[in-house]
Amino acid sequence: MSNSEKDQKIVSQIRKLEEKYEAMGQDLSSYLDGLLHADYLTYWDYIHLDTLLSLQTPRTGFPDEKIFILYHQITELYFQLIRNEMKQLSFDDADEIGLFKVRIKRILRYWKHLVDSFEVMIDGMEPSQFLKFRMALLPASGFQSAQYRLIEIGSTSLINLTDKAYRESVHGEPSVELLIDNLYWKRGATELATSKKTLTLRQFEDKYHREFIQFGEEIKHRTIWDVYQQQYEKHLDEELIELMRALDQEANVKWPLSHFKSATRYLQREPDVIAATGGTNWQKYLPPRFQMVTFFPGLWSEAELDRWGKSTDVVAAPSQ
Repeated sequence: MSNSEKDQKIVSQIRKLEEKYEAMGQDLSSYLDGLLHADYLTYWDYIHLDTLLSLQTPRTGFPDEKIFILYHQITELYFQLIRNEMKQLSFDDADEIGLFKVRIKRILRYWKHLVDSFEVMIDGMEPSQFLKFRMALLPASGFQSAQYRLIEIGSTSLINLTDKAYRESVHGEPSVELLIDNLYWKRGATELATSKKTLTLRQFEDKYHREFIQFGEEIKHRTIWDVYQQQYEKHLDEELIELMRALDQEANVKWPLSHFKSATRYLQREPDVIAATGGTNWQKYLPPRFQMVTFFPGLWSEAELDRWGKSTDVVAAPSQ
């Protein structure tokens, strides 16, 4: 590019900046003066690296507790990635099946990474260390991940997330609040001895119950399943159908089975160590075959739903 061409490009960019700042009633010259004094941006400042690496504060002296903290923090960041795609899918995108598929592929890729990453929890810590430091963390539990619950609520109609017995007996159109009260995971957070809500669940509801109801109202008729049915079901796009089936299986079969495998490895050895989960009935809560939760039930045959969660070979995820 010649000097003359560079000068013309700079002049054009300055004019565009003037238009931008004039529209806001601002003086471009003042902003350019500030730019002259601004420091260059660095990688570590941009991602707040020092802060990020300071956010692991173990409560015990066992080294593997830091692995436990880091893994859950990484998981929450992946949940943020999923929610970022879901928000655009539900509220921002035009009626464009190609873009819908792109976002479903991204969400599926994140779920696949999450499922694969659970090997860190299964084989990445010494069981003897885990059983000791985990008891120092009560009643906190990964069960209390609000982002995970918001992903579920944003993926499908609330009725599909309710306890199986409630789902099969309900009539009419229950309110969002009533459906939230009967979400499947609440049945898994009851004390084994008394059937009362665990402290883990009571804490979780105290902090997030109203947020879940508000989001349930906001996302009503705009979940992934709703958008698919309203805009794309008529296309009978086989690629999209397989992508959504794969996403359903990653989120509702492989992910909970990974948790179950980890819990079995670390908590099944002695009867008393179930206390490490805050008293939750994880043996009945985690296996997907008990709850039969699917985001997109209309994409599965009755035979496939009958064996839901009994194996992980219902559908192979498309290659990305």
